[in-house]
Amino acid sequence: MLSNILFDLDGTLTDPKDGITRCIQFSLDQLGVTPPRADQLTWCIGPPLRGSFSRLLNTSDDALLDQALSYYRKRFSETGIYENAIYPEIPPALRRIRTAGFRVFLATSKPSVFARQILDHFDLTQFFQAIHGSELDGRLSDKGELLAHILDAENLKPKATLIVGDRSQDIICGKKNGIVTAAVTYGYGSREEIAASKPDYVFESPSDLAAFLESNTAPTKSVHRTRQNSPPCR
Repeated sequence: MLSNILFDLDGTLTDPKDGITRCIQFSLDQLGVTPPRADQLTWCIGPPLRGSFSRLLNTSDDALLDQALSYYRKRFSETGIYENAIYPEIPPALRRIRTAGFRVFLATSKPSVFARQILDHFDLTQFFQAIHGSELDGRLSDKGELLAHILDAENLKPKATLIVGDRSQDIICGKKNGIVTAAVTYGYGSREEIAASKPDYVFESPSDLAAFLESNTAPTKSVHRTRQNSPPCR
């Protein structure tokens, strides 16, 4: 029986598009690279930023990637962190989930120092047992490693734990850790991406997720299982 819920942050609890894309554009501009339009950068929402910058700059040079992250974090810490919007159904859904007796944790690839500020800003910290994210030096930015760390640190049983996210990495890395998986369709993962990652459950809205957990019945939506191979947990 499920008793622990791990929530992704970006695209699951909040819509961070403006902040993330503008900070990426700022970083690229500082490096002398013409940045793509915001709508061409939504694939960067969710995965670790180092990998996204590696793809955007077509490089694996650590010094250049460190500089890109430094520019990004400078703008993000001052401005981008608040260029964010909470999904309206999230606060009542979290309240229902906690009232139903579940333990709720944050599991985000975003640095925990920023993640905590965002939850505080939207008055969501009250709903969480603990906030887990990556470190500024890059540790735990891999979602698979982060989930393994949370299971160990919080002494959680995988089969009693549900990971909720909007991107394939949440689902694939959850499965690799033996965690029950749920995808939400209102974030930045396409329906094709979600279907390919083969989540155990799919929810159209936060209220649907809350209702499922309250009733402990099967959700109304399921995915078509087609994917044969899983990408690494990055």
